[in-house]
Amino acid sequence: MTRQKPTIDDVAALAGVARTTVSRVLNNVPNVRDEVRDRVRRAVAMLNYKVNVQARNLAGGSSRQIALIQASDFDNEPNSFYNAGLELGALRACAAHGIHLVTHTVNQNGATPSQQIRAIFADERFEGIVLTPPFSDDVALVTALRANGRPVVCISAGKAVREIAPSVGIDDAAAGYTMGQYVVGLGHRRFAFIKGLSGHLSAESRYDGFMRALQDAGIAPDSVRVDRGNFTFHSGIEAANRLLATAPQRPTALVCANDDMAAGALLSIHKLGLEIPRDISVTGFDDSPVSEIVWPPLTTIHQPIKTLGQNSVELIVQAVAGEAAASVPGGAPVAFRLIKRESTAPPS
Repeated sequence: MTRQKPTIDDVAALAGVARTTVSRVLNNVPNVRDEVRDRVRRAVAMLNYKVNVQARNLAGGSSRQIALIQASDFDNEPNSFYNAGLELGALRACAAHGIHLVTHTVNQNGATPSQQIRAIFADERFEGIVLTPPFSDDVALVTALRANGRPVVCISAGKAVREIAPSVGIDDAAAGYTMGQYVVGLGHRRFAFIKGLSGHLSAESRYDGFMRALQDAGIAPDSVRVDRGNFTFHSGIEAANRLLATAPQRPTALVCANDDMAAGALLSIHKLGLEIPRDISVTGFDDSPVSEIVWPPLTTIHQPIKTLGQNSVELIVQAVAGEAAASVPGGAPVAFRLIKRESTAPPS
């Protein structure tokens, strides 16, 4: 026999409350006593009750919405896949739950980005909001948004935000360490590193992890020349030009904080007449589609970007349904893996 799914009436009976009270708890409506709210949530957990989102939308005649906040400085090309990947993953989860995803692009270099985001979330049609870097690292912003009682989920947030809000991301420091171990294991001892956007704490962790791997291998910090880009293709060209033009002894491995900058670095190196990886190895980060179509294809860290977008929406849906764990600060990292391709080899 097929087991019948529990209904809202079953939850009400088990909790000893009215059906409307269960609905109020599931929708995070205020003015419900804590003791009653706890009884309802325990009943939901015991019965493994799931909200029928599509039916609730039809009954209410309304459309549920989640806001996804993306960053752009409007003066440079966007990251080729990161923003799109997050949006695709979030759309996948929203479609499964009958929710509309509304994406807002905010200029992180504008005069009042924090105020713009607060104004967006003031719209009560949004059941929750997903913040991407660098907004997901803004402690004051995240604190202010959480004060309104609706779920806030942060993607690839730094430690300070993870202590106050749910976050979805990989362990960037561990990923950087893995890449460091790999290039050191190939035999490289002279390095260059192109960092990403200043203030992007998870990307900074990639550099920290890389340097820790070198330290553990007994390699001095001054063996690494460092420059900074902004995650774009053109910034990778410019940073690589500076690193390779000024180095008294050319690095044998160039590590980049994302694939777009690594692709730009490849172009710069090709124009200098150097052969990759014979003269210099190059690595990226993200395993975006561009990493496979450049020549040579990039060794990189696979970050499941679409999964990050999908999981962030799932956390909001769970929080709205009254699953308390979805609102707990922190969050388990999503798995990453090293992808080895033709852009790296032992130094000649």
